[in-house]
Amino acid sequence: MADRKEVVSILVDNQSNVLTRIVSLYGRRGFNIDSLTVSATNHPDISRITIVFNGSDQSLYQIITQTQKLEVVRDIFVLDASNSLYRELLLVKIKTDKTERTSLKEIVDIYRGKIIDLSKESMIIELTGAPEKLDGFMKMIDCYDVVEVCRTGITGISRDLREIH
Repeated sequence: MADRKEVVSILVDNQSNVLTRIVSLYGRRGFNIDSLTVSATNHPDISRITIVFNGSDQSLYQIITQTQKLEVVRDIFVLDASNSLYRELLLVKIKTDKTERTSLKEIVDIYRGKIIDLSKESMIIELTGAPEKLDGFMKMIDCYDVVEVCRTGITGISRDLREIH
């Protein structure tokens, strides 16, 4: 079976070296992590790690089983695209002059982004949304002089009612 993009959410104890242990496990098993985010939860002693990688059903089962065995892992689950919401933050710096600003502002407005910094030579744009929205925005601005791009990676949450313990 062909590989597909998987989004896995892992609830872990909020302590030192947890991220290293999780990432090392993925690396040792030959998984290439496409995106990785770590965030706080509503419990100060628990953090959420969201990992995006490509894998098959078999490899997904394998990595989940092995991750669950780590004593710092409280819960792990796949965020199914049909029942979850994914978001990402994009910051992009574009070299621009006053003749291009209006057309760029129109694109930013259509995508519901924000211009968070403006100078005579450049503009920095902030955009939040589903990864596909950010990809679409990047395609729309590829004719401009993009100087720098920073994307946070995917974070996600299931629509199911799941309590953190």
